[in-house]
Amino acid sequence: MKISASLGRKLAVCAAAGLLTTVMIAVARPAGADPVLLSQGKPTTASSSENAGSAAANATDGNTGTRWSSAFSDPQWLQVDLGTSSAVTQVNLNWEAAYATAFQIQVSDNATTWSTIYSTTTATGGNQTLQVTGTGRYVRMYGTARATQYGYSLWEFGVYGNSAPAACGTANVAQGKTATASSVESAVFPASNTVDGNTATRWSSAFSDPQWVQIDLGSNQPVCQVVITWEAAYATAFQIQLSADATAWTTVYSTTTGTGGTQTINVSGTGRYLRVYMTARATQWGDSILEIVVHTGTGTSASPSASASPSRSASPSASPSPSPSTSTSPGQDILLSYNKTGTASTYQDDANCTACNPSKAFDFNPATRWATSATTGWVDPGWIYVDLGATATIHKVVLQWDPAYAVSYQIQVSNDAANWTNIYSTTTGKGFKETLTGLNGSGRYVRMYGTARSNGYGYSMWGFDVYGTGGAPSGQPATYPAPNFTHLAWSDEFNAAAGTHPDAAKWTPEVGPGVNNELEYYTNNNNAYTDGAGNMVLEAKKETTAGSACPGGPCQYTSARFNTQNKFTFTYGRAEARIKVSGTQGLWPAFWLLGANFPTAGWPGCGEIDIMEHVGKVANATYSTIHAPAYNGGGGIGAPYNITGDFMNDFHVFAVEWDATHMTFSVDGVNFETLNKDTVETTRGPWVYDHPFFIILNNAVGGDWPGAPDGTTVLPQKMLVDYVRVYQ
Repeated sequence: MKISASLGRKLAVCAAAGLLTTVMIAVARPAGADPVLLSQGKPTTASSSENAGSAAANATDGNTGTRWSSAFSDPQWLQVDLGTSSAVTQVNLNWEAAYATAFQIQVSDNATTWSTIYSTTTATGGNQTLQVTGTGRYVRMYGTARATQYGYSLWEFGVYGNSAPAACGTANVAQGKTATASSVESAVFPASNTVDGNTATRWSSAFSDPQWVQIDLGSNQPVCQVVITWEAAYATAFQIQLSADATAWTTVYSTTTGTGGTQTINVSGTGRYLRVYMTARATQWGDSILEIVVHTGTGTSASPSASASPSRSASPSASPSPSPSTSTSPGQDILLSYNKTGTASTYQDDANCTACNPSKAFDFNPATRWATSATTGWVDPGWIYVDLGATATIHKVVLQWDPAYAVSYQIQVSNDAANWTNIYSTTTGKGFKETLTGLNGSGRYVRMYGTARSNGYGYSMWGFDVYGTGGAPSGQPATYPAPNFTHLAWSDEFNAAAGTHPDAAKWTPEVGPGVNNELEYYTNNNNAYTDGAGNMVLEAKKETTAGSACPGGPCQYTSARFNTQNKFTFTYGRAEARIKVSGTQGLWPAFWLLGANFPTAGWPGCGEIDIMEHVGKVANATYSTIHAPAYNGGGGIGAPYNITGDFMNDFHVFAVEWDATHMTFSVDGVNFETLNKDTVETTRGPWVYDHPFFIILNNAVGGDWPGAPDGTTVLPQKMLVDYVRVYQ
C-alpha cells in the first residue's frame, strides 16, 4: 500500500535548553527506619512560582535536580497534602541558594487553620533536617524573610511521620499473587518466583536498566512494609511504587544507595499494584530478587491467591492485542468517566480546534481535547462536567491541561447538575497534569469550575478523568501487556542475495517527494536493495526526477523510504536496528516509529518516536526525540548522543525500550535518555504512545534541519541497515 509522503517526520533541531532527560534521585532512608516519607508524589501547591519550570510539585517529586522557586517577595509558602491526617515527626528542607532566613513549619487539617510546630529567624539554608511534633493532613513551609533578593527555592520538601497508628501486620499479602516483570533472563527465572515463598528460586532480568517487577495484590491494600531479599545481582538505585491501576504510579520509597541482601523497608501508601522499579545495577548482570514480602497496616491475615503466574510464549508472535479491563473488585476505585457524556459552558469548533467538544475530555484519548469557544468562551467562569450515569463516590480526579489552563478552579459534585458542592478548590493551579487525590464526595455529576485563566485564551484540557466507586462505568480503556524486552517478535535480517529489494511482505515503499522541505524524490525501491553482505542499502543519489516538485523546482535527488504500516505494528517492546548512517552535508538518515492511527489522527496526534536521526553537518551526534500535539517539531522532547569521530564510519546499534511508563533510548548498549510518562505529562503535555506504532527507515536529502547539499557534499551516499528487530 502506497503511503503518502505527507506522513513524514516533522522534526527540526532541538535546542539544548529544551531537551529533557529524567533522572530519579531521592534521599535514601535506612532500611527499616522510622518514620517514613509521606510527602513524595503528593499534591503540592504554593503561594507562587517563579515560572512554569519551577512548579510546586518539583519539591516533592523525589528528584534533587528539580526545584520550586517563588516570586521575589515576602511572605511565600509551599504546602503538601498528605491525603490523610498524619503524625509528623520530621521535616527535611533541601534549599537552593535562595533560602529562607525566617520561616515556620505549620500543620493543618483543612488547609485554612494552621498550627506552627517549628519557627526560626536565623536559618542558614543548605540541607535542614528538623525534628518536629504535630498532626495534620497538610504541612506547610511559611517563609517570612529571604536570604537573597530572589524568591524562596527548595530542591526537596520531605515530610516524615506516620499516617496510621495501627501496627503493621505480619501476613505476606504478596505470596501467590500474580507477578509480572519488564523482562526475564530466561524462562527459568520468571517474575512469579518473587512471590512463591521460596528463597531458593529467583527472578532475574535482562542485563540493562531500567527493570521492574510488579505484583497484583488483588485489591487496594494499605501497604506499610516491604521486605526484598536480593540475589547477588542487586539494584543500587530503585523505587518502591504503588498504583491503583498499574498505570499511574506513586513512589513511596526511593534510594540511590541500595546495599542488597535483605532490605526491610517501612513505607506508607495504598494501592492494588506494587512495583519495584530498578534504575541502576550493582553488577554487569541484570537485577535479581529471591523474594518480595508485602505487609499491610490492617493487622489481619490474608489467604494467598491460588492464581497461577502468567505463561510466556516461546515462539515469536505479532504485537499483543489490547485488553479492555471490565472486571473490578468490589469497592475498588476505577475510572468512572470513560466515554461518558460531557457538557460545558462553551466549546470550540473552528479551523484551529475542530470539534473540540466536551466529549473529547472523557474519551481517554490524549491527542484530543476540549476547549472553550474562541468567540464566546475566553471569559471567566468556564466549566465542564461529566455525567457518570449514576451516583458515585469520588476519590481522585486527574486533569491533563492544555496551555490554556485554570489558575483558580473548583472540583464540584452534584446529584442534579444544578446544585453543586465543592470537594476541591485551588487558586494556584499549575497546568499540565494535576492529580488530585484524597477527595471524598458523592454525586452523579462532577464538574471543573474555572474562575481564573492562566492567559488570555479560554480553558482547554486533553483529559478529565474521574476515579472512585459506584456510577455506571462504560467499561475501561484498553490496555496492552507489559513487554518482554528479550523475546524476539519480528525481524528483518536483510540476508537476501545482492540486488534484492525490501521484502514486500514486510515493507511498503513510500513514493514521491519528501516533506520538511526535503529535496529528494523517494523512488519505488529503485534506491533500496541488499548488498549481498547482509545489509539493506538506502542510497541517496544526485538524480533529477522529471515532473516532480521539490522546493525550487523538480527534485534533484533520489533516495529510499519504506515502512511496515499495515504489515507490522506493535505496542511496547524493544525496537533496535544496526545501522551505518550516511554522512556529508545535507544528508538526514533516520530510523523511527509513527502511530498506526496516522490516517485518522494525523500528525502529531498519532505520536512519533524517533529512535535515531543523524544530520551530516553534525558528524559525531545522533538524536532521539518524541513528538505529540503538545510538543513537536523543534519543541519535541529528546536528547543527542555524541561520540568521538564520525557516525558514518561504522555500524552502531540504535534502540528504544518502551512500555506503559517510560522510554529508554540507547546507542551501542549505552542508555543515554529515559523519558518517564509521568514526568512528561506533568511538565510538557500528554503521553500519546500507548497504542500501536509502525517502523520507518529513510535516507533524506536536504530539509529544514540539515539544510541543502553544498560544495562539500559527496554523493552518492549509502545508509546501510544490517537488521531491524522488535522484542516483546
